[in-house]
Amino acid sequence: MRQFHRFNEYKVLFYRIGLAYLFYMIARILFFVYNKNLIKIDSASEFISLAYHGIVFDTTSIIYINSLFILLSLLPLVVNTKKGFQSFLFYLYFSTNLIAYTANFIDFIYYKYTFNRSTIASLDTLENETNKTRLFLNFAVEYWHVFLLFFLCAFIWIYLYKKVRVDYHKHQINIRFFLLSTLIFLLLTTLSIGGIRGDFKKSTRPINLLDASRYVTDASQADFVLNTPFAIIRTYGANSFYKLNLVDNTTIDSLLVPVKQYKNNPKTKPNIVIFILESYGREYISSFNKNSKDKGYRGYSPFVDSLAQHSLIFTNGYANGYKSIHGMSSVLAGIPSFKDAFTSSPYPKQKIQSLVSILKSEGYDTSFFHGAPNGSMGFLGFGNILGFNHYYGKSEYNNDNDFDGSWGIWDEPFFQYFNKTLSKKKSPFMATLFSVSSHEPYVIPQKYEGKFPKGDIPIHQCIGYTDFSLRKFFNAAKKEAWYNNTIFVLVADHDNLIHYDEYYKDQNFHTVPIVFFTPNEKYKGVNNDWAQQIDIYPTLMDMIGYEKPFRSWGRSLISKDKVSPFVMRYSSDKYQMMSGNYICTFDGEKAVGFYQKDDKELKNNLINQRTAEMNLLEKRCKAFLQDYMERIMDKKLDK
Repeated sequence: MRQFHRFNEYKVLFYRIGLAYLFYMIARILFFVYNKNLIKIDSASEFISLAYHGIVFDTTSIIYINSLFILLSLLPLVVNTKKGFQSFLFYLYFSTNLIAYTANFIDFIYYKYTFNRSTIASLDTLENETNKTRLFLNFAVEYWHVFLLFFLCAFIWIYLYKKVRVDYHKHQINIRFFLLSTLIFLLLTTLSIGGIRGDFKKSTRPINLLDASRYVTDASQADFVLNTPFAIIRTYGANSFYKLNLVDNTTIDSLLVPVKQYKNNPKTKPNIVIFILESYGREYISSFNKNSKDKGYRGYSPFVDSLAQHSLIFTNGYANGYKSIHGMSSVLAGIPSFKDAFTSSPYPKQKIQSLVSILKSEGYDTSFFHGAPNGSMGFLGFGNILGFNHYYGKSEYNNDNDFDGSWGIWDEPFFQYFNKTLSKKKSPFMATLFSVSSHEPYVIPQKYEGKFPKGDIPIHQCIGYTDFSLRKFFNAAKKEAWYNNTIFVLVADHDNLIHYDEYYKDQNFHTVPIVFFTPNEKYKGVNNDWAQQIDIYPTLMDMIGYEKPFRSWGRSLISKDKVSPFVMRYSSDKYQMMSGNYICTFDGEKAVGFYQKDDKELKNNLINQRTAEMNLLEKRCKAFLQDYMERIMDKKLDK
């Protein structure tokens, strides 16, 4: 059999890419040396483990940066081995890699001022400087040792690159040459896609900055796991955060009241159990659609309907985002997501006062449950930032016989696992479960085929299955000692497939049920006021009688304080604030529309008929956005 000479080219390509991994690891070690007083790593084994996990993030950066180099090295061209072509690849390789590599070295020094890897936001800040040359020269003089290390690494990298060369030979251009080259090209392209995403699992989205927090025991370690080119790449196009100067602080304090304090209820320590139900939109629940205008309306959640009769429910509730991770940050930390998610922005790695942190300070055991592979959706990373004591995922469940084949453990067995795990805990505890089964590809366990109504769209039977899983959970939990002293919350992360016409209207997108249930029915009734996910956190603080001040953009849904009911969200490329009789659409600086609260399709813009109530609503919207941007960007989420 004739030799396929391209194997030599492939070996050299792997060697060259391997050099990038080597020098990224060297940069990681140097980054730690320069910032060891800021990054808490207690042992050699922990250092090695964190460095190992960093390879995943290095892979994404290296493949992104070398994508053209890899492509040209793999394509079956007749000039692949010629000296001129290899010289071109040399300059392409180092012009892209060394520019990106420089960013790591800048953070050797810059990190001590920001306590974060530099992101696209850092470059945006630099863009506004008028004396860039002077700043660069000052940096070069003061930190000459960083430049020396960079050039030393670059010199050794180039030296090692040149040590291994592609052997020149004239290719035999035939079908075999193109067929083998194409097959290897497709294989390596597939591997590269997995490298850019972080894995090949359907249940996870491409990794971002948040995922570095999966592997840490201290928040600072995430920056050791990361590399700066990754931080810049992943935040490119995801930075719609910018400071605003629209109102004065007095207006913020009076209209928004970003720091809440409640003294309405006696201090208690009930357990708190929160169900964030995947895609469990308001549309699917009859008790939230009593006045439906859709002919022949039908719901698919008989148990939730029965629970609602004994609960405090909010029938006009909204999600403060449109993805699962948005639901987690909104419900647990009271942080909404607008054009870009807070969790995928340059700013999530900071101290965050939240439901988790406050309850921990009050002696609660805190847990997060999600039946998907650990790290899916970014929940583990964000959970570590929030400070959960425990994370229970597919790994902890440890029984793949109950895996649905796509996303995670079926809801029914995982909900039972949830109950059994909680029943072993000492009260008080706070636990959040994020369900998985009401999700594309919209299947249920085979043994339950035909048990739940198929409905009109694929998700309907999945809603019925998750509802059945909730029923079984509550039937088991009510036998446990902790049950009667527990506040249960049910809320969706967002909506999903739409069937009924009413829910195709702009103002019914991402509407969610909000349910508070206590076995003694202390909180009971139907409330049709504006409500949103970020209200859950302050409501629970009010319910347990927490008396200290805390940061919250939402409001207590049981309080009669001066913050009137409202919803703040992002839809149709505009911010939207709903309160009182109107819906205000806002472009980031000014109101561009006002609509009656019942104008769900936003058809009749009343901006030319402004009233005092409209003007106040616009000012309130300005106050919200100004305080939101400032607190996130200036890292003031811990107070």
